[in-house]
Amino acid sequence: MSIKLLAHSGRTDSNQCHNNSQDNTFHCHKPEVFIGKKNNIIDGDTISLEGRKIRFSGIDAPEINQTCLLNEKIIECGKNSKNLLINKISNNEVTCLLKGKDYYGRSLGECFVNGDSLSAYMVRNGYAFDYKKYSKNKYSDDEEFAKLNMLGMWSMEFEFPWDYKINN
Repeated sequence: MSIKLLAHSGRTDSNQCHNNSQDNTFHCHKPEVFIGKKNNIIDGDTISLEGRKIRFSGIDAPEINQTCLLNEKIIECGKNSKNLLINKISNNEVTCLLKGKDYYGRSLGECFVNGDSLSAYMVRNGYAFDYKKYSKNKYSDDEEFAKLNMLGMWSMEFEFPWDYKINN
């Protein structure tokens, strides 16, 4: 079965639903809610929840083997990012709002623990970045906070994850 997706404009109601002016159909843009407790943290922006790989949309965290420099000392930024996420999630239930899949077949979305956005948490602590290309600046205030307070990678010499992927 194939589903035809049409790009269209139109304001949505409080349930993210509206009439499509192109064909006068009523439909909704609600994300899929996915909840689980059994998880595996892959890196600072990707988890496996109940066996389903989920990439946090709108942010980019360092690759697992990416390093930074602090006072000429090599810091394992990728592993630090992953560990920060492991500690935040701990044994808590994770709720994800999923919308679509990425190029690699991972589900895309925003995940929460106890009502806190994991994406905002990672960016605000300096171990992920607002991926403006995809986020529409959703996490820019969190990134500015981390940058001003020299948190996480902002206290070190680093390469943005999107540049690191291109250069390595």
